[in-house]
Order: sequence, then structure tokens, then C-alpha cells
Amino acid sequence: MGKFAVIVQAGPQDGARALHGLLYADELHEAGHEVRVVFDGAGTTWVETYSAPAHRYHDLFEKVRSAGLIGGVCEYCAAAFNVKAAVVQVGLPLQGEAGGHPSISRLVADGYALLVL
Repeated sequence: MGKFAVIVQAGPQDGARALHGLLYADELHEAGHEVRVVFDGAGTTWVETYSAPAHRYHDLFEKVRSAGLIGGVCEYCAAAFNVKAAVVQVGLPLQGEAGGHPSISRLVADGYALLVL
């Protein structure tokens, strides 16, 4: 089986891209692949959006989160987009090992293929 890192950089205007990040992660996981979702850049805002119980894709977000597929959220970008408190409240790990951002080279070194949305 493969290893995939789904990096969600889609901003608020790119709802379909952000949604497909979750859909791809779920499908790959269901097929037996190892998956990590990383919210980066403007994509960090989706954590706050999807964690709201009234959001139409909240259940999918919770399914992906509960399955342990969310590898982290960019610490620098979560602060820049003012969603760091929401990320902490949801209980997702903040990543900042590469100058405040998640380390893409670590994911590649660990054998993950990158899917950037």
C-alpha cells in the first residue's frame, strides 16, 4: 500500500478543494493506504470551519479526524490566519519544525507522496 500526505492549502474561496482533501484522505484510508492530512497556508482556516457542528461537512471532518488521519496544522499559518486557538481547541497538533511550518522534506523522506490542494 502507498503513503500519501494530503496538503490542504485551499483558502475560503476554494471550498471544493478543501472538501476534496478530506474526501481523498477518507477514500485512500478506506482502501488501506497510509494517509496524513496537513492543513497549511490559508487551508488552516478550514479546521475552524469544519469543526463547527452545524457545518455540512462536519461529519466527514470528524470521521477523518477520529481515524487519526490529520497529521497536523501549520503553526505559523494558523497564527497568521487567526485560527490557532480553534486548532488547539479541536486538539489537532500544530507543526512548525521547518521555520514555523510543517516539514515537507520530512514527509517525503518518510515515503509520503504529496497531494497538494
